[in-house]
Amino acid sequence: MTSLFRSALHYRAARHTFFPAAATAGVLLLAGCSVPADTARAAEESTPEAVNTGVHYPLELDNCGTAVVLQGPPERVVTIKSTSTELLLALGLGDRIVGTAFSDSPVPEAWASSAPAVLAEKVPSREAVLSLAPDLVFAGWESNFSADGAGERGQLADLGIATYVSPAACQGNGYRPSPLTFDDVFSSIEEAGDIFGAPGAAAELVREQRTELETVVPSGKGYSALWYSSGSDTPYVGAGSGAPALLMEAAGLGNIAGGIDAGWSPYSWEAVAEADPDVIVLVDAAWGSADKKKSVLEAHPVISQLAAVREGRYLVVPFAASEAGVRNVETVRSLTEQLASLD
Repeated sequence: MTSLFRSALHYRAARHTFFPAAATAGVLLLAGCSVPADTARAAEESTPEAVNTGVHYPLELDNCGTAVVLQGPPERVVTIKSTSTELLLALGLGDRIVGTAFSDSPVPEAWASSAPAVLAEKVPSREAVLSLAPDLVFAGWESNFSADGAGERGQLADLGIATYVSPAACQGNGYRPSPLTFDDVFSSIEEAGDIFGAPGAAAELVREQRTELETVVPSGKGYSALWYSSGSDTPYVGAGSGAPALLMEAAGLGNIAGGIDAGWSPYSWEAVAEADPDVIVLVDAAWGSADKKKSVLEAHPVISQLAAVREGRYLVVPFAASEAGVRNVETVRSLTEQLASLD
């Protein structure tokens, strides 16, 4: 018997062990008058509060072109990428995460005490996912679901595991936001609130973020900027329709790669030199630090001569905040504050 098959059997057995309280309550309700009133009340009280907040299950979603049906709020969740992990933490649902993977940077200090167990440093294998008996895998990228990754979405569905991708990361025609807006970001938070039976928490989070965004004053200096995400021989940059473009625009920056209809795109050092950006945004990631990117820029025979490099006009953002998620608003504020410090 292969280890993968054993994991699948373990998963099926564990699904019975971790049968959601919501389903238990449903069985009791179907039994009708044969259930004593105090027992029914106890079952209702043990049901996650989320199921009594106006969300109706089964909940059916079209997620990046994949049909997702949830019979109740997911209780055992594997998160892949920081954006999905941090969204659940921001909604106060960290206790539902049974494992997380492919974190882009450490969990922010505000949520550090709720940091979930690490399943894998990169994309987890399907076998590793099955070992945790999740009822949902929540991924930051569509590519996280593959035969050599966490498993294909159809295969996981056959095992009773729902899958979900952050909507802003959808790439198919009619699904990819182009350009991404803050309304898209906030809509994703609200949809997560519905999925997890926490629409009130999601609505409150969106209200807080809208209020904070309204207080941010974009730079009026008209600075042009390069969003340098990764790469040395060929730079990979923030282009014109994704989260980097959204954040730069909200901070009052002009994106030198704004004419490319993509979230991120390969670029060329020749194009960077020709644009001669006023500032350079460096993305600080676990696998590619801001300091490493500075070294690449300062070692390049041409780019090292740009005024932004010679004068150290760098802005730094954590990678986890550079994708659509709950840290976008705070990142806009950070960019404006860093710009003000350059003046």
